[in-house]
Amino acid sequence: MITSKIIANGILRAISTLILAALLLYFLYQIQNVLIYLLVSLILALIGLPVLDFFKKKLKFKHTFASITVLMIYILIMLGFIMMFIPLIISQGQNLSLLNTVEIEKNSLELFKQLNSFLENHHIDSATVFDSKNFKSIVNFNIIPNFLNSVAGTISNFGMGLGSVMFITFFFLKDKTIFLKGAKLLIPDSQEEKILNSVEKINLLLTRYFIGLLVQLFVVFILYTIVLFVFGIPNALVIAFLCAVLNIIPYIGPLIASILAALLTMLSNLGSDFQSEISPTTIYVLIGFWIVQVIDNNFSQPIIFSKSVSSHPLEIFLIILIAGFLFGIMGMIIAVPLYTIIKVICKEFFPDNKFIQLITKNI
Repeated sequence: MITSKIIANGILRAISTLILAALLLYFLYQIQNVLIYLLVSLILALIGLPVLDFFKKKLKFKHTFASITVLMIYILIMLGFIMMFIPLIISQGQNLSLLNTVEIEKNSLELFKQLNSFLENHHIDSATVFDSKNFKSIVNFNIIPNFLNSVAGTISNFGMGLGSVMFITFFFLKDKTIFLKGAKLLIPDSQEEKILNSVEKINLLLTRYFIGLLVQLFVVFILYTIVLFVFGIPNALVIAFLCAVLNIIPYIGPLIASILAALLTMLSNLGSDFQSEISPTTIYVLIGFWIVQVIDNNFSQPIIFSKSVSSHPLEIFLIILIAGFLFGIMGMIIAVPLYTIIKVICKEFFPDNKFIQLITKNI
């Protein structure tokens, strides 16, 4: 028989559970930076494990010394990147006036006037469509500086947390056995094998994915740089860097990169004749970028998005498309890693399900 006391106790338990869940979420929100440090450290540790094993087995290093060596390699790579690449990006960004909103607006309006004159010379009335006042009201000239500032801010924040990340990564490498034993104590015995198998497969697939993604971005950056250098575009490195970073966004990123490259190419050649120099050069750069994207779409992306996470290209495309509709650009970026984690977990815990067997047959 259900009494008022039982109902009251049930309501109290439900309220207590909701309060505890809210407090937990609030706590996690407050320590989000720490969680990010842990995640970055875990990824670095996973990438460094094969190198650690190489030092231990092939070079006969002690475990602690091998961990320190891996850490030093990371530090040298990061310092080299910061000292050699970032100042170059900043200096070229200043030369291109990407950090000056007023200068961008001035150059864009000048380019706009040249385009207007070009169309009028070809008997095309563009006054109503390309009115400079409307152009200024529609176009947000803060887009590029804001993008650069967000990139610089991300690098700066990571630099502030670099010491914490390196410290955590060192102990992930040095005491990996202790962490594994501690995790086993928290895992129920009945589920231990499944969970450990899931973690191992997730580690392998995501490590391959992130390494492949970095290689892809580097290859795209090199190819973009070659295209821009071939056609003599000033500030080629910074333009190639911005466009390569946009490739992190699947499918949409390369399209945005092409538009950005065209705009920056025209701004870089401002002062030249629009018909004989700016227009042909921009078209050549766009063709070069499209060739790079064809190469990337047919060689780099299938290897990273398909082979690295053992999924069919159409499957990956649909997942990214759905994630984009549901969660926007950020959803597209995290779609592949998150989908991979879900697939691995489903394979371990629901191995007899026909649909799960179909989508996880290559894992």
